[in-house]
Amino acid sequence: MTLPRPHKNKTLATLFAAALGAAGLHRLYLRGPRDVLVWLHLALLALTLALLALAPSINLFYRLLPLIVSMIAGFLQALVLGVMPDEKFDAAFNAGSGGRSDSRWPLALLLVATMLVGATVLISTMARLFDLMYTGGAYG
Repeated sequence: MTLPRPHKNKTLATLFAAALGAAGLHRLYLRGPRDVLVWLHLALLALTLALLALAPSINLFYRLLPLIVSMIAGFLQALVLGVMPDEKFDAAFNAGSGGRSDSRWPLALLLVATMLVGATVLISTMARLFDLMYTGGAYG
């Protein structure tokens, strides 16, 4: 006899991706520890910690860049999960759970906040990267 799989909440998965996407915890929630991208997110986190500890002479932005890239990927995954139709989300992550997703306004508000924060992080990362690459950090 097989037990039904636990039902995964789409709003909670989107929140995990937006808030904890840099560590890959949304992927752990949705797919489990066998997902390769969970380990990639964790490797980028470990790389950031190693750079912070072992390379103090490098600009702080460059030492934090692996974490920032992982964060941006988390924001993108949050948007993809959030705009995915409920039926498609259930087919991908809730097959055999017996439940159905029913997204409401909290998910929409979460998507707006994710878009606001994610776009700000992306634009500021690009601006700082170009500043460091082309002016040597003359603007800060």
